[in-house]
Parts: sequence; structure tokens; C-alpha cells
Amino acid sequence: MYTVLLVDDNMTNLVLVRQLVSRVDDCEILTFCDPVAALACLETTEVDLMLVDYVMPEIDGVEFTRRVRRMKRHATVPLVVVTTTDERAVLIEALEAGATDFLTKPLDPLEFRVRVRNLLALRRAQKQLAARAAILDREVRIKTQELVERESEIIWRLTRATERRDTDTGDHIARMSRICAIIAEGLGLSEEDCRLVEAAAQMHDVGKVGIPDEILFKPGPLTPEERKVMETHAAIGWTILEGSKSRLLQMAAEIAVSHHEKWDGSGYPRGLAGEAIPLAGRITALADVFDALLSVRPYKPAWPIEKARAFVAEASGAHFDPACVEVFFRRFDEIAAIAGTGCDAAPAAA
Repeated sequence: MYTVLLVDDNMTNLVLVRQLVSRVDDCEILTFCDPVAALACLETTEVDLMLVDYVMPEIDGVEFTRRVRRMKRHATVPLVVVTTTDERAVLIEALEAGATDFLTKPLDPLEFRVRVRNLLALRRAQKQLAARAAILDREVRIKTQELVERESEIIWRLTRATERRDTDTGDHIARMSRICAIIAEGLGLSEEDCRLVEAAAQMHDVGKVGIPDEILFKPGPLTPEERKVMETHAAIGWTILEGSKSRLLQMAAEIAVSHHEKWDGSGYPRGLAGEAIPLAGRITALADVFDALLSVRPYKPAWPIEKARAFVAEASGAHFDPACVEVFFRRFDEIAAIAGTGCDAAPAAA
């Protein structure tokens, strides 16, 4: 069943057009003498075809068409302007306003019937296409969710492996990755990129699986030689993660190899400086160091939060990207709340 809307301020014309439409099968007809009332009806009613007179008081057929096309639900519904003239300027104005077609009075019954049938067939095709698009959209959302779940499983398994070979706790990884997301958001990254940064940052130290136990778990300071071995975890992480077609693993590889680079070029493993360091690596560097300072490690106690905050301020432009630091302080209340949830974080008053 199709719904056809008729608008004409002349009752005689309205009755005539209604009779013509009634000869087309499966049509429910709505008639209006007042275009304002018709527009109000369209706010809540779905229709399949509109036949609108051109000459009407207050709102003519062209203006009616413009207002209809501003309604999202009726943006593509076939709309015919019925005129008493074939003047080119009038017809062009109607088409530019969004009319699908036009008919000239006096109406030819045979032509009218064929035009209406063709336009209703167009509407049927539009609906079928929209239904197929909705099905495809639902399938894409399902597949996307499946992909997100698979990626989440990858992260979970890699971080489990890392935790078994690292002094960092799972709580630290969760906190620092959430801080990464806040900084990324503050820098204006898209919602999707913020999600990727948060997820990928959890794999930043996956390369530590390749570091010998006697170095990785050493309770005291490392010798220069041991430090060099420890620093290879960044390149090892890159080797593990690079080459994937997944955007998540591509970003994770970037973070793994660059989160120990420093803004002034004094970091490792490549000695990159400034914006040559991948943005995700710059974000992770700040979040990782800040939360690590607040955490207990075999080689140090937890720092008070104000001391860690001061360290970040002092290291801006040297260790850390100043833009990341600016966001860090602008969103500090949120970051401090996250850092304070860890059982190994020092209280602010310590």
C-alpha cells in the first residue's frame, strides 16, 4: 500500500486529482487544501508520493517543495509540482527546489496514471535499496564488533605475556592506556583514533619478553651494559608487531618502538626528535612515565603525585611533547583521578 499526499487550495482541482489517483491500485490518499496543514502532517507521517499545486496562497508549490526537502524523512520522496504553465523558468525553479517531476494542467488521465505508476515504482525501488543498505549496515556493524573483539583478545593475550615478563602490573597498563586516551582526546584526535591509542598503548612494552630475567628483574640500578640490553625492548616490540594490516597493530608497533624517544632527541632506539616521533608514541611516553612514577617498582618507591606532576612540567620540551604536556595539565583532574585508582599509587598527601 502506497500513501499519496495531494495539496491544492482549489477544492475542485483537489477532487479531480484524487479521482485520478484512486484509479491507481494500492493507494491511500491524503488531501489538503492548506499547505501549512500538509507540512504539519508530514512532520509525523510517511508518504510515498506528493502531488502539489504550484499556485497557492502563503506557500506556493516551489516553497512547499523547499520545506519538504529540509525534512530528512522526505528528502528523496518523489514530489510532483502541478502547474498551469509550461514556462521554462517556472519548471526550472521547481526542479531546483527539489521537485522530482512536474505536470501541466489540464491533466491528461492516461499520462497522469503512467507518471504516478512510474514514480511509485521509483519509490518502491528507493525503499528496497534503503532496506538492503540497512541490512548491509547491520552486517558491517556486526563484523566491526567481531573485529574489535578479536583485537581485544590479541591485546589481552599479549599483555598477559608481557605481565609475566615485566615488573609492571596490569593495573599500571590499564591506567596509563586510559591516560593516553585522555591526552589523545585533548589533542583533538577522532573518537576512533582515541580508541586505537588507548588499546595500542597497552602493548607498549611487549618487547620485554625478549629481555633476560637477570636484567628485567634486577632489583637495583642497571649497569651501562645492562641498560643497553634493556633498551632493546623497544626494537624487539617493533619486530613483534610490525607488518600487520591491522591499524591497531600498526599503531601498537609505532608505540612500542617510539615510546622511549624524547622530544629533544636524546631518547632511544632511533634518537628521533620533535614531530619526527609518532604522535601515539609521544602520548604514550608521557602517560607511561607519569603513572610509572606513581607506582612501586623493585628499584624505587612510589612518588607523591605532586612530585610526579612537577617532573612532567620540568620535562616539557625535553622529554615530553609540549602539546601533550599542555593537555596533561588542562585535563589533570581526570588524569589524577585515574592515577589515584591504583593500589600502588602514592597518595597526594604523601
